[in-house]
Amino acid sequence: MKKTLFTSLILAGGLASSAHVLAQTPPKAGAMPAEMQQMMKAYTPELRQKVMALSPELKATIQQLHAGHPRRAKETNLRQIMHEILSEYQSIASALATDNAEQAADAARRLASHRIPKGGLLAYFPLDKINNADMAVLPAMNTAVEGSALKLADAADAGNMPLAASYMSDIMTGCVACHQKFRGVPGISANLMTPLAK
Repeated sequence: MKKTLFTSLILAGGLASSAHVLAQTPPKAGAMPAEMQQMMKAYTPELRQKVMALSPELKATIQQLHAGHPRRAKETNLRQIMHEILSEYQSIASALATDNAEQAADAARRLASHRIPKGGLLAYFPLDKINNADMAVLPAMNTAVEGSALKLADAADAGNMPLAASYMSDIMTGCVACHQKFRGVPGISANLMTPLAK
């Protein structure tokens, strides 16, 4: 019950924050950004239709999220990149436990600047989540995960390891909220007659 309420509060806060971000993002009239046009060439017709239906403001926001990540994967998919992010998170935890500020800062910055997967982020979301309402939470989730990682890195650089450690839960809260909204429960298959017991 507490977990559901907490996640709901995170998502509600994300929606409110995202609405503010979207309201400040100037609408991009005309053509879609070149990178998104290139990615769409590899999309299925169904995904392409969903992306085209997104508002110009949301397309611009997604483009801004991509722009914050200069590294692009050639073949790596989103699941693999999520494993890389988990590895960086574990590296941060190890550094904090051993009072290694340099390792903590470096790993946190690598986490925050992870690569964009092949085909971009949208290629990996469930089709029913690619709409203006569901996608509007992305900036808030990005702030929770990557923004908190950058704050952790700055605190570690300043030698304030207790403050750096305090950002670990913010990062994980953002990860969990995003997974609950977009990924679902790992290992659960809608194709089984009887779902596996937890």
